[in-house]
Amino acid sequence: MKKITFMGAGSTVFVRNVLGDCLCSEVLRDAEFALYDIDAKRLSESAEIIGAMNETMGGHAKVTAHLGVENRKEALRGADFVVNAIQVGLYDPCTIIDFEVPKKYGLRQTIGDTLGIGGIMRALRTIPVLADFARDMEEVCPDALFLNYTNPMAMLTGYMQRYTGVKTVGLCHSVQTCSETLLKELDMEDKLQDRKELIAGINHMGWLLKLEDRDGNDLYPEIRRRAREKNASEKHNDMVRLDYIEKFGYYCTESSEHNSEYNMFYIKSKYPELIERFNIPLDEYPRRCVNQIEGWAKERDELRKNRRLEHERSKEYASHIMESIVTGDPYKIGGNVLNAGGLIENLPQDACVEVPCLIDGMGVHPCRVGRLPVQCAAMNMTNINVQLLTIEAAVTGKKEHIYQAAMLDPHTGSELDIDTIVKMVDDLIESHGSWLPEYR
Repeated sequence: MKKITFMGAGSTVFVRNVLGDCLCSEVLRDAEFALYDIDAKRLSESAEIIGAMNETMGGHAKVTAHLGVENRKEALRGADFVVNAIQVGLYDPCTIIDFEVPKKYGLRQTIGDTLGIGGIMRALRTIPVLADFARDMEEVCPDALFLNYTNPMAMLTGYMQRYTGVKTVGLCHSVQTCSETLLKELDMEDKLQDRKELIAGINHMGWLLKLEDRDGNDLYPEIRRRAREKNASEKHNDMVRLDYIEKFGYYCTESSEHNSEYNMFYIKSKYPELIERFNIPLDEYPRRCVNQIEGWAKERDELRKNRRLEHERSKEYASHIMESIVTGDPYKIGGNVLNAGGLIENLPQDACVEVPCLIDGMGVHPCRVGRLPVQCAAMNMTNINVQLLTIEAAVTGKKEHIYQAAMLDPHTGSELDIDTIVKMVDDLIESHGSWLPEYR
């Protein structure tokens, strides 16, 4: 029996999708699912979900629940796979702090979980927890594969890959939906079948470098034409990424609401008309959090009435990776891995990059991509600078690196002067209190 440990099992929707996928696999459905969280109520609700789903789908799995730091090693002991979906500090109080404190200084965000000041603070409160996970894993499940889903993906995965002995790959569902989303929104659904693609870059800014139809014809000339026309003629939810196609030549993996805050171009207090022009949803993530909390409460009540929960396998990579490693049957993903050996030649070797990876019985095998178009590498570097400095701050405990990460963040640096950035960082550190370690 394989053992799959889910860290942050209180992430109810996510644990349902990933472990539900495992229950859909004949190879994984009789595994032990060890659920771990530090919140008793959320852990209990997730155990209820997985238990009901397991019963509905045949009752093959063994489901165990492990509450609190004192039971963490037992949750991890003997695990073959460890899925990470923790959110340190949750929506309340930490996400609220990440959004409300910067607002006082005139800095607005949309999602704030991957880059920007919100992403920096989220990484700083999460990395110490991952360090504890890594120490326990090295002791009680040294051969396990750590599947990280928590954002900020590149910072957290990069930390694990550079500073621990845990085998780690970062997973994000934006890769497998990228070209499908683009073709559908440009009314090119007839090109979906048997399409060929190459995506590489960094998490949430991986570039769709090649997209061909089944006969090998380049689809980009028509995509560029339609993208330009769509942005000029209508208001829609993906205007930033279609603008990327015109300005930088390529579409990228993550949504426009994310990418609008990864650069210095679209959210500018000096030019508020850009918010309207590019249809940018400020404060989007807090709204999602509130809606998700309310939606889960309704779903939980319905589950308790009928005790049945069906599931169809999703597009998430996790179950397919586990299945491939167990069976040896190859599977291809877009994974977040260390750029060791120059998988992408014109990005730093200590950066965490998102590249095609082959999975088989021996694990994860990243593929060499070569060089990105220079403008794409340059855009990635503006984000990598922040990622590397944030990791440096977490490892060294030096506050100066937090300041530097914020100063070099493209959105923050384009909006605030250097002294205001320092004041804002100090305010955020004080507001987070014990959610952060002490910095010197």
